Amino acid sequence: MDGPDEVEPPRFLIITGLLSERACAEGEGLVPICSGADTEGLRAALERTQGFALAGVVSFGIAGGLDPALRPGDVVIGASVVAENKRYETSAELSSILSEGLGASGGKIVSGVIAGVEAPVLDPRAKAALRKRTGAAAVDMETHIAADFAERRRLPLAVVRVVNDPAARALPPLATSAVTPDGGVDFRAVFRDLAREPRQIGDLILAGLDFRKSSATLGRCGRLLGPLLSLGLSEL
Repeated sequence: MDGPDEVEPPRFLIITGLLSERACAEGEGLVPICSGADTEGLRAALERTQGFALAGVVSFGIAGGLDPALRPGDVVIGASVVAENKRYETSAELSSILSEGLGASGGKIVSGVIAGVEAPVLDPRAKAALRKRTGAAAVDMETHIAADFAERRRLPLAVVRVVNDPAARALPPLATSAVTPDGGVDFRAVFRDLAREPRQIGDLILAGLDFRKSSATLGRCGRLLGPLLSLGLSEL
């Protein structure tokens, strides 16, 4: 006689924007989703997760800095999330475990508000205006969608975002077209935009240096993400 079917333990849904971010967040107990900088596509993908037994939702990846004190590679653990006129709260238990665990591995860890937007914020003046309006420490295009999903599914939410471009740094306009639908880099689009507007090369070089720093930190955080979240299961 066959025994009862084994029940699969709940897993954490990890929401990222780029393939490189997703690659850092793969491990036991994690279900990563990559938006490819497509907010509507991400919303549709989340609706297809109904069959998963989920323990919680984590927004994980890089972000634009809004707090002038933050530098590339600094980690922001989301205390709350703001988007338009709505605010979402994160799980205090998961946030505490992630802050302590990631902090023990080195680097700067801060708690702060994350602003969610539907399009990249490229200009320092736009970043400053968003900072003044929301009080947010960092901004990205996935966290507010993750927060809305977590609220509707009544799941705990955590946010781990590594600062990529600091508040005073401008991203080149080609950043809006450089991401492929699957979250990779569209090099043809990058070279095409550079040929059309070569003055972007300076900002692109600086952006590349920032990305190296943020990617190194993201990799370190990703290796700890699964073990730390598994500890958090007992606190939920």
